[in-house]
Amino acid sequence: MLVKTYGSAVSGIDAKTITIEVDITRGIKFYLVGLPDNAVKESEQRIRAALKNNGYRVPGKQIVINMAPADIRKEGSAYDLPLAIGILAANKEFDDSKLADFVIMGELSLDGSILPIKGALPIAIQAKEEGFKGIFLPKENAREAAIVNDLDVFGVVNVGEVIDFFKEEIKISPTTVDTRKEFYEGLNNITADFSDVKGQENIKRALEIAAAGGHNVIMIGPPGAGKTMLAKRMPGILPPLSLQEALETTKIHSVSGKLSANDTLMTSRPFRSPHHTISDVALVGGGTHPQPGEISLAHNGVLFLDELPEFKRTVLEVLRQPIEDRVITISRAKFTVDYPASFMLISSMNPCPCGYYNHPEKDCLCPPGMVQKYLNKISGPLLDRIDLHVEVTPVSFDELASKTKGKSSADIRERVMEARDIQEQRYSNAKGVHANAQISTKQLQKYCALNTESQQMLKMAMEKLNLSARAYDRILKVSRTIADLDNAENISSAHIAEAIQYRSLDREGWAG
Repeated sequence: MLVKTYGSAVSGIDAKTITIEVDITRGIKFYLVGLPDNAVKESEQRIRAALKNNGYRVPGKQIVINMAPADIRKEGSAYDLPLAIGILAANKEFDDSKLADFVIMGELSLDGSILPIKGALPIAIQAKEEGFKGIFLPKENAREAAIVNDLDVFGVVNVGEVIDFFKEEIKISPTTVDTRKEFYEGLNNITADFSDVKGQENIKRALEIAAAGGHNVIMIGPPGAGKTMLAKRMPGILPPLSLQEALETTKIHSVSGKLSANDTLMTSRPFRSPHHTISDVALVGGGTHPQPGEISLAHNGVLFLDELPEFKRTVLEVLRQPIEDRVITISRAKFTVDYPASFMLISSMNPCPCGYYNHPEKDCLCPPGMVQKYLNKISGPLLDRIDLHVEVTPVSFDELASKTKGKSSADIRERVMEARDIQEQRYSNAKGVHANAQISTKQLQKYCALNTESQQMLKMAMEKLNLSARAYDRILKVSRTIADLDNAENISSAHIAEAIQYRSLDREGWAG
């Protein structure tokens, strides 16, 4: 007897429905075809043990299972449950008429319990788009998938539950989640607040500008000056996620298996801080079984690289293309997948190996030329993609002991959102441009026009401070953001003056 069940394969951050055809005839062999990998092929032994321990058995006949489309490689152990259900249905253990209404996914333990899988959310989205009535998933993945409306999500813990459901011996209540309620409840949840940071008002101002224009930032300063503390508070001043952004971000974390059993929709912008020993593949994604990397997990949020020069040169260089394109394409001989990577890069570094170059009180112990050599670990093309270079100085005792609180993250976020609204309106006709950091050189001429006074000031700064040519565009973009924060239609000389001071590393002689 021929029976069809339905599963799903995740590619990138999207899913594709897989039809599992099971045919049982006279004979004794077990055939599994349709380009399964080793984990799928090993499912036969897990299915036999799981069914035996729940009072069923795999029939002693010839079983042929085809997983279509046969040209897509099927990977992982999540196909155990649909294969087991298909075998029992083909053996006439229950009526198979309902199987066409459901997508079934789950890994089987030998005792029949169902283990969690990756990518439940994109699987549920695809199931709804293709008109399925419901989906069977492990209990741990149910809330994650239940944010998809108009789809019955059944979270199950044992294969026996699924069998009894199709035998109409029990009813299973679908998991329900009020998506919009949970989204709006967690939208303004700020865990790390800027008001906790003592002093550093100039750095807070720089990070406010960065958030308002979507600019990348590098902070240079001695150990203990507060670089990491400031960076961790960056997501709290970025505009809240839109529902579409939250869904896209959650899909990426779902595919990576980063969501817990209680997670539904991500409502806070992600903050990723990988260690400097990270590999190229771990940062950008890929591998034998492609997975999103840290830059994709930071999509719609912040990627923080602490101690930037300590990262391997090859790791830093792979960042150049995704920073510009906001997507990373993983190409292999037999497939290509795209992962979104629209993140804000926040990085920090010591000014030299000992950490005390330009320190107001401590002497630098590095030999001549070491500061420049240390800085040269970061390539010019990568620095070219970082708009704000901010020098962080140590906080004085008086500032640390002060009980006066600075601006809260909520106050700063409000100003940032106002500036972002201005930019959204300005670039409404420019495809793919939502913030000042994303505009092209051609658009600079239109949106960042300078009056004579501002032009003269920029010229004087370039000549006197020996700023590099690459600083010109960055200064214009940053000054445009500063003008937006002031709700000014045109860029003034004061905006240019403030933008110039954020190009420390472009100054000739900065490193001695």
